[in-house]
Amino acid sequence: MLDLNDIAVFVRVAQLGSFSRAAQALGMPVSTVSRRVTALEEELGATLLQRSTRKLSLTAQGRAYYEQCSEPLHELQDAERAVTQTQKAPEGLLRVSVPVILGQAPFFEFVSDFMRAYPRIRVDLYITNAFIDLIGENLDVAIRYGDLHDSALVARRLGTSERYIVATPGYLEGRPKPRIPADLASHECVMINGRNNEAEWVLVKGKQSERVHISGPLSSRDFNSVSSFVYRGHGIGFLPSAYCDEKLAAGELVRLLPEWTSPEFPVHAVYPTRRFTPQRLQVFLEALVAWQSPSWRRA
Repeated sequence: MLDLNDIAVFVRVAQLGSFSRAAQALGMPVSTVSRRVTALEEELGATLLQRSTRKLSLTAQGRAYYEQCSEPLHELQDAERAVTQTQKAPEGLLRVSVPVILGQAPFFEFVSDFMRAYPRIRVDLYITNAFIDLIGENLDVAIRYGDLHDSALVARRLGTSERYIVATPGYLEGRPKPRIPADLASHECVMINGRNNEAEWVLVKGKQSERVHISGPLSSRDFNSVSSFVYRGHGIGFLPSAYCDEKLAAGELVRLLPEWTSPEFPVHAVYPTRRFTPQRLQVFLEALVAWQSPSWRRA
């Protein structure tokens, strides 16, 4: 019978890519971590880790074994928490992935309030637009905008978001305001993911829909940089409402064609399917649903 503790040690080494980091995370001497992994390899009759002075990496057999073991271990840990969680406050490390659009003060305030409410929960934030493999990277939950494609994840709808057509008063000075979507083609536009500094914007008004070909001086891959150049008067932008609302209220931006927006796109919290949902994740999801986020309208 294989020792589950040895398997758990191996999984942590594989996740962290280092005996020393795994030892620190597990509160064990490095020698004990190394000995347990070696014992597991001897029991299996297979080399799981390729060791060198510079690098530690999984062998093909090690990768396959890790993928088979990591999720059952999660379930065992979650089962233990399910039994004990009613006896104590939520605790543990919560790994959360959020898109760059949320990497702003309102979300940070939400996380701060959440941590004050649950002081025994630690939070590890991943702020990135990349769709991280939650299971492979051992993440608890991700907030994602747009349609979902990964059927292996549980999704909880948080709301919807949309984009507005905006520009600064300085950019509009001396220029005619667009009256219909087609007028945007004669303006300088700042776009996301443009090709050769050209793009197509899809606008909707009720049941009407129009596609407008636009071009301009700058294209970028994230809304933080796009919005920054719109704020500086380099052209018209098609920005998520979270990047517009405060500046519109302050008069620093002007909303153009206000009856037109982008199609609504959903916002979800997604997390791996498990037999038992950790209590730390349950309370985080409940807090997310209750939060009045400026980045989306309530579902």
